[in-house]
Amino acid sequence: MTELSREIGEIWSRLFDHRPFLNGEIKFMLKEFEEKRGDREVENLFSILEKLTDIKDSQAEKIIKTGETGLPVLKEKLEQALQLSAEVEKDYLDSRKVYEQRRQELKEKRQKEWDQFIDDMNFKCQRIDNTFEEKEEELRDLYADLNHKLNIAK
Repeated sequence: MTELSREIGEIWSRLFDHRPFLNGEIKFMLKEFEEKRGDREVENLFSILEKLTDIKDSQAEKIIKTGETGLPVLKEKLEQALQLSAEVEKDYLDSRKVYEQRRQELKEKRQKEWDQFIDDMNFKCQRIDNTFEEKEEELRDLYADLNHKLNIAK
């Protein structure tokens, strides 16, 4: 039983005890950062800190002054641009309105011309029908008269 418990303990330590693996990884990381890279990261951090301090001390005031002088000009130019764009939009809408009115007027004019054309065509067709009926009546009368004269002559 003791041997069984020892084997179970060994299996448990292999499965759940990660200390040997972690110790190896920790040693590798320490070796990587301490020996190979040396103080390069620390030097980089100090260099970045120096640059940030320099920017904070000298450049921040310069940026603030530039912003105070440049931003009002920028704001004024943006307002002018907005005003111009509003005028362009107004002109576009006005021209669109005029265009729509003109288009509607032309459409009504074409409709009147079309109605007039149809009326003229109907009138001409009616005149032709009337002329045709008159000629037909004349021809009937003529042939009836000829037929009557033929019947008398016989």
